[in-house]
Amino acid sequence: MIDRDAVRSNAKYLRNVRPVDPEEICEYIEGTPHPAVVRETLREEAFDLGMVERDDGTFVPVEDDPVPYRDWAPTEFPEEHAFRFEDLLVERHGVNWHRGESGDRLRESIRRLKEDYYYQNDVEYDADAALGYGIYHLPDYYAAIGYVLDDLAENGLLPRTLRVLDVGAGAGGPALGLHDYLPEDSLVEYHAVEPSASADVLDHMVAGTRSNFKTEIHRETAEAFDPLSIVPDGEGFDLVLFANVLSELDDPVAVAERYLESAAADGSFVALAPADLNTSTGLREVERALAPADGGATVYAPTLRLWPGHVPSDRGWSFEAGADVAAPAFQRRLDEAGAATEGRTPGDGTFANETVQFSSTVLRRDGKRRVDVTADGSRYAKMAEMERHVTNRIDLLAVKLSGDLSEGEGSNPLFKVGDGSEAVEHYAVLTKRDALNEAVARAGYGDVLAFENVLCLWNGDEGAYNLVVDAETVVDRVA
Repeated sequence: MIDRDAVRSNAKYLRNVRPVDPEEICEYIEGTPHPAVVRETLREEAFDLGMVERDDGTFVPVEDDPVPYRDWAPTEFPEEHAFRFEDLLVERHGVNWHRGESGDRLRESIRRLKEDYYYQNDVEYDADAALGYGIYHLPDYYAAIGYVLDDLAENGLLPRTLRVLDVGAGAGGPALGLHDYLPEDSLVEYHAVEPSASADVLDHMVAGTRSNFKTEIHRETAEAFDPLSIVPDGEGFDLVLFANVLSELDDPVAVAERYLESAAADGSFVALAPADLNTSTGLREVERALAPADGGATVYAPTLRLWPGHVPSDRGWSFEAGADVAAPAFQRRLDEAGAATEGRTPGDGTFANETVQFSSTVLRRDGKRRVDVTADGSRYAKMAEMERHVTNRIDLLAVKLSGDLSEGEGSNPLFKVGDGSEAVEHYAVLTKRDALNEAVARAGYGDVLAFENVLCLWNGDEGAYNLVVDAETVVDRVA
């Protein structure tokens, strides 16, 4: 048994002098343990010591600078992750896992999962369902998390020393995306809460992460697990993540509220959901419950509240579209193997999922927002009072909450917008694009826009307000 206190004290002393070398420290420890034992002890104590392991096997203090902004937009699922996942498929079902009975079972499990999500049925994950879930969702869930991390990193709110709690971690898509987003010299203590058979897939996938990304899986339900049991007194998680799991909880608001309290005072609570109507609007219901008008958490992004004391009460269906991620080999194999017998065309989207679309929210307890902008009633119209402005030209602030929703060529570009006070949907319609108003089309999802001289109309067919952006309108991106 190694003297851990001696290893820690020696590391604390040497870290301010030179890189900590396990081969040097072992000489100062009673019994002169093997350097490999000292190295493993340092890895286990690295987070508390604030030290990262370098390629040469020595340990140095982690940098104080936050994680840099990445402008994340992957178009492929990294081969090292794809190979690791397919190794698991081969281990479970042999080299022809995508053919015959095993292929049929996996395709059926994916169909059943998609149907259960669509009809809001309870979802259960046995071994085949967990693998099917991984086949279909590992790539797009991997990609989605990085877009949200970008929103935090651009304001320096993602520390290099990061304690993470991933609730309902599934097969590991968000965990792998987080791992690849962070720089190699970051120091991560990653905890996953996953009670289903997906935990076996997750365990296999995170086994390939770097040594400075320390992982632990807690095979309990979100309701039963106590998040405060794994953090020191008075501390919390820098990142609490609920990725694509809120819709599977019986009481998502109560569970999310309890985990929000486990976030550090300067930490972030992040939730993602598939872009479909039910899961997306369900996420907004949780967001609005956790960030009421009279207190609670602050919405950091993307649905900023630009008017203090207001909370939106519209349907709230909005989602972000990232770059497509090319179907990895394991998706193509399963897709093509069943196409002939099922009478369909390979690549029709049944099993090759290349689209990255998701809804998200980032909540914080310190009041910080992605863009610190507040609307002024003496200058801007408020969406909560839009009825009084119908047929008038007005100025307003709004957050862009969609890509182009028009029906394509020949249609005017259409974008969902909101200011955090809206009771019904508002859409910006670009009828005459020019250099003074094209910001409405060029801005990114979640950007704040200032509209000057936009025409407000009521669309009775859609039960929504149209904000007509024409040659008389000026649109600027704020901050």
